[in-house]
Amino acid sequence: MTDDSLRLPDTVFRAVLDLGVVPVALPELPAGLGTPLLHADWEEDEKIAYLYVSFDSGDIHMEIMETALDIHFGADGECSEEAPWSEEVTEAIIRWATTLMSAVLPVLPQLVEDAEEAAAWSDEGLPLYSRDYGPVPLEMLEVHVEGKQMMLPWLGSGHVDHRHADGANHPIELVWDPEHEEPHIVIARSWSDPKSGEPRSRAVPGTDWDAVGLTRTEVLAWTEGLYLNGHVIVDAAELIIAAALDRIAGITR
Repeated sequence: MTDDSLRLPDTVFRAVLDLGVVPVALPELPAGLGTPLLHADWEEDEKIAYLYVSFDSGDIHMEIMETALDIHFGADGECSEEAPWSEEVTEAIIRWATTLMSAVLPVLPQLVEDAEEAAAWSDEGLPLYSRDYGPVPLEMLEVHVEGKQMMLPWLGSGHVDHRHADGANHPIELVWDPEHEEPHIVIARSWSDPKSGEPRSRAVPGTDWDAVGLTRTEVLAWTEGLYLNGHVIVDAAELIIAAALDRIAGITR
């Protein structure tokens, strides 16, 4: 188990951003869907914009390229070409999402860049991010940033890394090698507890802990801290982008 006494305190971070004229006028969503969770991303090299809209009943994912629009859906963690809603509800969701994306797209590349820079400021312990946007309307966003687990560097022998694994609850594998810088020997696995959301871990039977240079307990605690920081705690940049999308969409949580 991770040691809560080694968790950094939670913080409130503020970012002043140019989001254009907000909120935008969006079509109404069908009753009963609830308030969606929003996320977006921008791939600079390929000039691809991504929008993710998640409801309790399913998700819609949009990829906007220079000459094409790709839409697919998700439900119960599985990606599909088939929507989990009726045709009428699906059409209304697509209208809503495409209208939102039309408003987001002009500011998205700069928003992603600013959010990443703001997250770096947050990591340095600064409480506020802003840059000179010139004489334009600006929005003040406030996000709650969860404190990360303080971790020592790997103190065992050899080299370690981690990789995603197949299975439920977003598992990862801790891989180790006594000599090579690209480890491949799986010594532990970690995943998210479906009820608490906290990391859980298990050692791989037959592991030579003397060769690893740390005890089984030490390795599992280190793996859970790695999982907590990288796969449970939401990065400040993601929080800022989500808050920006809420502001653009006129969503209050």
